[in-house]
Amino acid sequence: MPNLREKASHRGRSGEDLRQHNLSTVLRLVHLQGTILRSKITATTGLNRSTVSDLVSELSELGLLVEKETEATSGVGRPSMAVMATDSVVAFSVNPEIDATTVSAVTLSGKVLARERKLMRAHPTPESAIAVAAEVITKMRRDLAKGIKIAGVGVSVPGQVRSSDGVIRFAPQLGWVESAFAAALSQEVSLPVYLGNDASIGCLAEARFGAAKGVDNAIFLFAGSGGIGGGVINNGKTLSGAAGYAGELGHIRISNSKQVDYSGLPGTLEALVRRNDLLDIFKLYVATDEELDAEIRGTESPKAKKLISEQVEHLANGISTLVNIFNPEVVVLGGFLNSLFEFAPDQLINQMRKGSLTAASERVVIRKGGLGSNLLVLGAAELPFEALINAPSSYSLSGA
Repeated sequence: MPNLREKASHRGRSGEDLRQHNLSTVLRLVHLQGTILRSKITATTGLNRSTVSDLVSELSELGLLVEKETEATSGVGRPSMAVMATDSVVAFSVNPEIDATTVSAVTLSGKVLARERKLMRAHPTPESAIAVAAEVITKMRRDLAKGIKIAGVGVSVPGQVRSSDGVIRFAPQLGWVESAFAAALSQEVSLPVYLGNDASIGCLAEARFGAAKGVDNAIFLFAGSGGIGGGVINNGKTLSGAAGYAGELGHIRISNSKQVDYSGLPGTLEALVRRNDLLDIFKLYVATDEELDAEIRGTESPKAKKLISEQVEHLANGISTLVNIFNPEVVVLGGFLNSLFEFAPDQLINQMRKGSLTAASERVVIRKGGLGSNLLVLGAAELPFEALINAPSSYSLSGA
């Protein structure tokens, strides 16, 4: 997983032999900013105007950037040139879950062109999820406009992923072990496929485009059908650990409860804040986060309210432990954790402060995730886009 923000990553280097680095620097800056004035690129990278002009022109010729004139703010003088990422390069996002597989198409500029959620039988196999993903990608690919190029496929997995070779090591809720998912899906769709843990991908997306954008020290907690995971941003960098498996924040122990999480560990945050318990109490077999949120908001059931309140308290206890360890500026919540926060924000904040050190928690802000249902869609698309941005002039794009 790439670092989310490094101050040095926006600094260009002089010299023709480093042109590829500078192309990457400019493309990454534009991708993260959305739209940026060419003069701002010059100021941010430290490169001179003519070099930036050449780099932007080359990236435009490669079909990765587009430029347009903007009106001068004073109404006189030369108009400024605004630079933005193209809509003509697309990545596919795939999110396999226990009850559905969701496939989306996302442009380099950040637009979600299409999304399809296909319901699955309980505990789908990797093979069935691959077959569904390949079917939907093929269909979406046919529907893309003429001239669209494809960067690849990003897959967000509710489990442990070895990203170096695209192997799902263990996805406990799905029951998948040592699945060579990336290679198999790549063979089906003839596109490069990149894998990442769903919570880490969510952290990436919120840091680049959502509620943690511009924050150098943050914790992200994400809860879905596969349990609870997360990510930590420390001084602008993601903590990945020795083998890339850091961020399993759902497995911190917060109770002496014997109830186990999806990995068999007792008393953890994931064991006590469970989406399935909420689905059961509302008598839902499957539900999107939006559907579950509507049930939580509208419930008048004392039994449901009691369960939700208990989960809010457990969530607060987990957050307080993380605050004591990492001292973040912001805690961002994703998935159905947003609904718990909205149900009882004062309870969550007060309980969090009770369990954390005053010095560590006094400035912490708890925020809902800013990307909603686009969280994993945008996050997974960042995996192939990152590969493209790292080598913009040599990366091989595929035709629709």
